[in-house]
Amino acid sequence: MPFVPEITLLTAGEPWELWDASGRDAPPFWAFPWAGGQALARYVLDNPAVVRGRHVLDVASGSGLVAIAAAKAGAASVTAGDIDPDAIAAIRRNAAANEVTAATREIDVARDDAGRAEVVLAADVFYQRDLAAASLAFLRRASLAGADALCGDPGRAFVPRECLDALATYQVPVLTAIEDAAVKAVTVYRLPRQGPC
Repeated sequence: MPFVPEITLLTAGEPWELWDASGRDAPPFWAFPWAGGQALARYVLDNPAVVRGRHVLDVASGSGLVAIAAAKAGAASVTAGDIDPDAIAAIRRNAAANEVTAATREIDVARDDAGRAEVVLAADVFYQRDLAAASLAFLRRASLAGADALCGDPGRAFVPRECLDALATYQVPVLTAIEDAAVKAVTVYRLPRQGPC
């Protein structure tokens, strides 16, 4: 993965064929690195103090890319969560391939909370209206409980920019099979504890 060469992921070469073969309604989000996850992983690796020595929760983890970055950056513990059981299996395989430890759990941002996490990471969660609202509420609950909440987004339709502080923007190369361009501008945001939303 050129943008985050420190991390190796097992990915699908033909994502849509995999989706067709699965017979499922939702695409296999865990089967390829999304733009927001690549940017958030890069940010964490370049700014390890964000997670070093802290308990980290990566939600909507997909392949586990961001969770693996947090582990490599020195987090005290990392939990990667996703609603898809196939993603949980992919996270375990990818963590092992990168020789890091990440606990896994199924997480539904609409009903679960961040527990005792000190840092909550979420990437590519603002592409659909209901998911965006549930994700923002999840991050807000975590922030109000004292966690630092960071997210990565490539300008999806429902990103709540007015609720977030921009930390960095990256030009991320992506798969044209899943995106509308070969490079996406991706912003890493922090949810302020006292904010407008």
